[in-house]
Amino acid sequence: MNPTNETIELLNRHTSVRQYQDKPVSEEVLAAVIGAGQMASTSSNVQAYTVIAVTEPALKAQLSALSGNQAYIEQCPVFLVWCADLYRLREAAAPHLAGVPSYEDTTENLIVATVDVALAAQNAAVAAESLGLGIVYIGGIRNEIAKASELLGLPELVYPVFGMCLGYPAAVNGIRPRLPQAAVLHRNAYNAEAAVEQARLYDAISSDYMRERTGGQSAASWSEVMAKRQAQPARLHMKEFLLGKGFMQR
Repeated sequence: MNPTNETIELLNRHTSVRQYQDKPVSEEVLAAVIGAGQMASTSSNVQAYTVIAVTEPALKAQLSALSGNQAYIEQCPVFLVWCADLYRLREAAAPHLAGVPSYEDTTENLIVATVDVALAAQNAAVAAESLGLGIVYIGGIRNEIAKASELLGLPELVYPVFGMCLGYPAAVNGIRPRLPQAAVLHRNAYNAEAAVEQARLYDAISSDYMRERTGGQSAASWSEVMAKRQAQPARLHMKEFLLGKGFMQR
Protein backbone atom coordinates (compact mmCIF):
# COMPACT_ATOMS: atom_id res chain seq x y z
CA MET A 1 0.00 0.00 0.00
CA ASN A 2 1.35 3.39 -0.99
CA PRO A 3 2.06 5.81 1.86
CA THR A 4 -0.31 8.76 2.08
CA ASN A 5 -1.10 11.84 4.15
CA GLU A 6 -3.34 14.90 3.93
CA THR A 7 -1.08 16.63 1.41
CA ILE A 8 -0.92 13.67 -0.96
CA GLU A 9 -4.68 13.13 -0.66
CA LEU A 10 -5.27 16.81 -1.49
CA LEU A 11 -3.03 16.56 -4.55
CA ASN A 12 -4.78 13.40 -5.72
CA ARG A 13 -8.18 15.12 -5.53
CA HIS A 14 -7.21 17.87 -7.97
CA THR A 15 -9.63 18.64 -10.77
CA SER A 16 -10.13 21.72 -12.92
CA VAL A 17 -13.00 23.94 -11.75
CA ARG A 18 -15.00 25.83 -14.37
CA GLN A 19 -18.04 26.93 -12.33
CA TYR A 20 -17.71 29.34 -9.42
CA GLN A 21 -19.91 30.63 -6.63
CA ASP A 22 -20.78 34.32 -6.47
CA LYS A 23 -18.49 34.67 -3.46
CA PRO A 24 -15.49 36.99 -3.27
CA VAL A 25 -11.97 35.87 -2.51
CA SER A 26 -10.77 38.01 0.38
CA GLU A 27 -7.49 39.91 0.23
CA GLU A 28 -6.23 37.77 3.10
CA VAL A 29 -6.94 34.54 1.21
CA LEU A 30 -5.39 35.90 -1.98
CA ALA A 31 -2.29 36.96 -0.07
CA ALA A 32 -2.00 33.49 1.49
CA VAL A 33 -2.31 31.80 -1.92
CA ILE A 34 0.26 34.05 -3.60
CA GLY A 35 2.54 33.81 -0.57
CA ALA A 36 2.54 30.02 -0.86
CA GLY A 37 3.33 30.41 -4.55
CA GLN A 38 6.32 32.58 -3.71
CA MET A 39 7.81 29.81 -1.58
CA ALA A 40 8.19 27.50 -4.57
CA SER A 41 11.67 26.61 -5.74
CA THR A 42 13.22 29.23 -8.02
CA SER A 43 16.37 29.06 -10.09
CA SER A 44 19.24 30.84 -8.29
CA ASN A 45 16.64 32.85 -6.33
CA VAL A 46 15.87 34.83 -9.49
CA GLN A 47 12.09 34.71 -8.78
CA ALA A 48 11.46 35.60 -12.42
CA TYR A 49 7.67 35.94 -12.35
CA THR A 50 4.90 38.41 -11.68
CA VAL A 51 1.22 37.71 -10.96
CA ILE A 52 -1.52 40.12 -12.01
CA ALA A 53 -4.78 39.68 -10.11
CA VAL A 54 -7.64 40.82 -12.34
CA THR A 55 -10.90 41.58 -10.55
CA GLU A 56 -12.42 44.37 -12.67
CA PRO A 57 -15.40 42.85 -14.55
CA ALA A 58 -14.75 44.82 -17.74
CA LEU A 59 -11.12 43.75 -17.89
CA LYS A 60 -12.01 40.12 -17.18
CA ALA A 61 -14.54 40.29 -20.03
CA GLN A 62 -11.87 41.61 -22.40
CA LEU A 63 -9.40 38.93 -21.38
CA SER A 64 -12.09 36.28 -21.74
CA ALA A 65 -12.78 37.43 -25.30
CA LEU A 66 -9.07 37.28 -26.12
CA SER A 67 -8.76 33.82 -24.56
CA GLY A 68 -11.41 32.04 -26.59
CA ASN A 69 -14.53 33.36 -24.83
CA GLN A 70 -14.13 31.10 -21.82
CA ALA A 71 -17.02 32.22 -19.62
CA TYR A 72 -15.45 31.11 -16.35
CA ILE A 73 -12.84 33.88 -16.70
CA GLU A 74 -15.67 36.34 -16.25
CA GLN A 75 -17.46 34.24 -13.64
CA CYS A 76 -14.55 33.65 -11.27
CA PRO A 77 -13.98 36.38 -8.67
CA VAL A 78 -10.23 36.60 -9.37
CA PHE A 79 -8.42 35.89 -12.62
CA LEU A 80 -4.69 35.51 -12.06
CA VAL A 81 -2.34 36.12 -14.97
CA TRP A 82 0.99 34.44 -14.32
CA CYS A 83 3.82 36.17 -16.17
CA ALA A 84 7.44 35.26 -16.78
CA ASP A 85 9.31 38.42 -15.81
CA LEU A 86 12.91 39.25 -16.68
CA TYR A 87 12.25 43.01 -16.78
CA ARG A 88 12.47 43.33 -13.00
CA LEU A 89 15.72 41.33 -13.00
CA ARG A 90 17.29 43.55 -15.67
CA GLU A 91 16.28 46.82 -14.02
CA ALA A 92 17.30 45.75 -10.50
CA ALA A 93 20.70 44.47 -11.59
CA ALA A 94 21.57 47.32 -13.98
CA PRO A 95 22.96 49.76 -11.36
CA HIS A 96 25.45 47.11 -10.22
CA LEU A 97 26.79 46.24 -13.66
CA ALA A 98 28.46 49.55 -14.55
CA GLY A 99 28.62 48.88 -18.26
CA VAL A 100 29.30 45.15 -18.00
CA PRO A 101 27.25 43.18 -20.59
CA SER A 102 24.03 41.68 -19.22
CA TYR A 103 22.51 38.45 -20.51
CA GLU A 104 18.92 38.44 -19.27
CA ASP A 105 17.71 38.14 -22.88
CA THR A 106 19.08 34.63 -23.49
CA THR A 107 17.00 31.58 -24.35
CA GLU A 108 18.23 29.98 -21.11
CA ASN A 109 16.78 32.84 -19.07
CA LEU A 110 13.47 32.50 -20.92
CA ILE A 111 13.42 28.86 -19.78
CA VAL A 112 14.36 29.88 -16.22
CA ALA A 113 11.53 32.43 -16.06
CA THR A 114 8.95 30.08 -17.59
CA VAL A 115 9.86 27.27 -15.17
CA ASP A 116 9.88 29.68 -12.22
CA VAL A 117 6.36 30.92 -12.96
CA ALA A 118 5.03 27.39 -13.45
CA LEU A 119 6.45 26.21 -10.14
CA ALA A 120 5.05 29.22 -8.27
CA ALA A 121 1.62 28.83 -9.87
CA GLN A 122 1.35 25.17 -8.95
CA ASN A 123 2.30 25.95 -5.35
CA ALA A 124 -0.45 28.56 -5.35
CA ALA A 125 -2.95 26.14 -6.87
CA VAL A 126 -2.33 23.58 -4.12
CA ALA A 127 -2.58 26.28 -1.44
CA ALA A 128 -5.88 27.48 -2.93
CA GLU A 129 -7.35 23.98 -2.95
CA SER A 130 -6.26 23.45 0.65
CA LEU A 131 -8.40 26.50 1.55
CA GLY A 132 -11.46 25.20 -0.24
CA LEU A 133 -11.02 27.13 -3.48
CA GLY A 134 -10.74 25.75 -7.00
CA ILE A 135 -8.69 26.69 -10.02
CA VAL A 136 -8.38 26.09 -13.73
CA TYR A 137 -5.37 27.04 -15.82
CA ILE A 138 -6.03 29.12 -18.95
CA GLY A 139 -3.51 28.67 -21.74
CA GLY A 140 -5.87 30.67 -23.95
CA ILE A 141 -4.32 33.87 -22.60
CA ARG A 142 -1.69 33.23 -25.30
CA ASN A 143 -4.27 33.14 -28.14
CA GLU A 144 -3.92 36.87 -28.73
CA ILE A 145 -0.96 37.43 -26.51
CA ALA A 146 0.06 40.82 -27.88
CA LYS A 147 -3.39 42.30 -27.18
CA ALA A 148 -3.56 40.69 -23.72
CA SER A 149 -0.10 42.03 -22.90
CA GLU A 150 -1.09 45.52 -23.98
CA LEU A 151 -4.25 45.40 -21.85
CA LEU A 152 -2.18 44.39 -18.83
CA GLY A 153 0.58 46.93 -19.48
CA LEU A 154 3.33 44.33 -19.67
CA PRO A 155 6.75 45.84 -20.43
CA GLU A 156 9.62 44.38 -22.42
CA LEU A 157 10.88 40.99 -21.14
CA VAL A 158 7.53 40.11 -19.55
CA TYR A 159 5.01 37.70 -21.11
CA PRO A 160 1.82 36.02 -19.84
CA VAL A 161 2.50 32.29 -19.59
CA PHE A 162 -1.03 31.31 -18.55
CA GLY A 163 -4.05 32.52 -16.65
CA MET A 164 -5.66 30.91 -13.62
CA CYS A 165 -9.30 31.24 -12.57
CA LEU A 166 -9.59 31.33 -8.79
CA GLY A 167 -12.72 31.06 -6.69
CA TYR A 168 -15.03 28.87 -4.64
CA PRO A 169 -16.38 25.94 -6.70
CA ALA A 170 -20.06 25.83 -7.63
CA ALA A 171 -19.59 22.44 -9.26
CA VAL A 172 -16.72 19.98 -9.44
CA ASN A 173 -15.92 17.53 -12.22
CA GLY A 174 -14.84 13.98 -11.65
CA ILE A 175 -11.12 13.32 -11.41
CA ARG A 176 -9.61 12.67 -14.84
CA PRO A 177 -7.37 9.57 -14.80
CA ARG A 178 -3.72 10.13 -15.65
CA LEU A 179 -1.26 8.06 -17.62
CA PRO A 180 -0.08 4.90 -15.84
CA GLN A 181 2.92 5.73 -13.71
CA ALA A 182 5.02 3.30 -15.74
CA ALA A 183 4.57 5.65 -18.71
CA VAL A 184 6.19 8.57 -16.91
CA LEU A 185 8.52 6.97 -14.33
CA HIS A 186 11.50 5.36 -16.03
CA ARG A 187 14.50 3.85 -14.25
CA ASN A 188 18.01 5.10 -15.05
CA ALA A 189 17.26 5.65 -18.76
CA TYR A 190 14.33 6.42 -21.04
CA ASN A 191 12.32 3.30 -21.91
CA ALA A 192 10.85 4.08 -25.34
CA GLU A 193 9.02 0.75 -25.63
CA ALA A 194 7.32 1.16 -22.25
CA ALA A 195 6.36 4.76 -23.01
CA VAL A 196 4.41 3.71 -26.10
CA GLU A 197 2.95 0.54 -24.62
CA GLN A 198 1.70 2.31 -21.51
CA ALA A 199 0.12 5.02 -23.67
CA ARG A 200 -1.81 2.30 -25.48
CA LEU A 201 -3.03 0.90 -22.16
CA TYR A 202 -4.08 4.40 -21.15
CA ASP A 203 -6.26 4.68 -24.26
CA ALA A 204 -8.73 2.15 -22.84
CA ILE A 205 -8.83 3.96 -19.47
CA SER A 206 -9.32 7.39 -21.03
CA SER A 207 -11.97 6.09 -23.44
CA ASP A 208 -14.01 4.65 -20.55
CA TYR A 209 -13.66 7.94 -18.66
CA MET A 210 -14.90 9.98 -21.62
CA ARG A 211 -17.82 7.62 -22.19
CA GLU A 212 -18.91 8.03 -18.56
CA ARG A 213 -18.30 11.79 -18.43
CA THR A 214 -20.26 12.50 -21.63
CA GLY A 215 -23.06 10.02 -21.00
CA GLY A 216 -22.00 7.94 -23.96
CA GLN A 217 -21.74 10.82 -26.42
CA SER A 218 -17.99 10.37 -26.80
CA ALA A 219 -15.54 7.56 -26.21
CA ALA A 220 -12.49 9.19 -27.75
CA SER A 221 -9.23 7.77 -26.47
CA TRP A 222 -6.31 9.87 -25.29
CA SER A 223 -4.26 9.17 -28.42
CA GLU A 224 -7.21 10.15 -30.65
CA VAL A 225 -7.62 13.44 -28.79
CA MET A 226 -3.88 14.08 -28.92
CA ALA A 227 -3.73 13.29 -32.64
CA LYS A 228 -6.49 15.81 -33.34
CA ARG A 229 -4.68 18.38 -31.22
CA GLN A 230 -1.35 17.81 -32.96
CA ALA A 231 -2.96 18.14 -36.38
CA GLN A 232 -4.08 21.70 -35.60
CA PRO A 233 -1.39 24.43 -35.65
CA ALA A 234 -1.60 26.38 -32.41
CA ARG A 235 -0.26 29.82 -31.52
CA LEU A 236 2.38 29.94 -34.22
CA HIS A 237 2.77 33.62 -33.39
CA MET A 238 4.56 32.88 -30.11
CA LYS A 239 8.13 32.88 -31.45
CA GLU A 240 7.72 36.23 -33.19
CA PHE A 241 6.00 37.69 -30.13
CA LEU A 242 8.73 36.54 -27.73
CA LEU A 243 11.48 37.84 -29.99
CA GLY A 244 9.66 41.16 -30.18
CA LYS A 245 9.47 41.30 -26.40
CA GLY A 246 13.24 40.98 -26.10
CA PHE A 247 13.45 37.27 -25.27
CA MET A 248 15.75 34.72 -26.96
CA GLN A 249 18.15 37.30 -28.41
CA ARG A 250 21.12 35.01 -27.67
